Amino acid sequence: MTVNSPSLLITDDDVDFRATLREVFEPRGFRTLLAADGEEALDIVQRERVHLVLLDMHMPRLTGLEALRRVKLFRPVLPCILISARLDESITQAALEANAYRVLPKPIGLRTITDVVAEALADVYHWRQES
Repeated sequence: MTVNSPSLLITDDDVDFRATLREVFEPRGFRTLLAADGEEALDIVQRERVHLVLLDMHMPRLTGLEALRRVKLFRPVLPCILISARLDESITQAALEANAYRVLPKPIGLRTITDVVAEALADVYHWRQES
């Protein structure tokens, strides 16, 4: 499957972080969807066309790891990137066992996040960002 204009779901309980990522990705041609927690992310993935999910680890109601595990039950190929300010080996291992595309520490550089998103979309959908 190829994708022309990818949809990116940004899930984080920090409204400023969500807004910053939206400001980074929308000018690059992404359709961005925002969720404040894992429950909201699951609702969006079930009703919207989403090509990639960014998940913060530590959120109310449902952690990023729990949301990742649930997303993979009904969308096993959907690339999910887990991000955490309090990353440790157990979180990383659990995320990789749940088939996370990548696990990244916060704070995260813009170049890193845009490169990893582009890599995931290229791997899964053969997407190439236009220059």
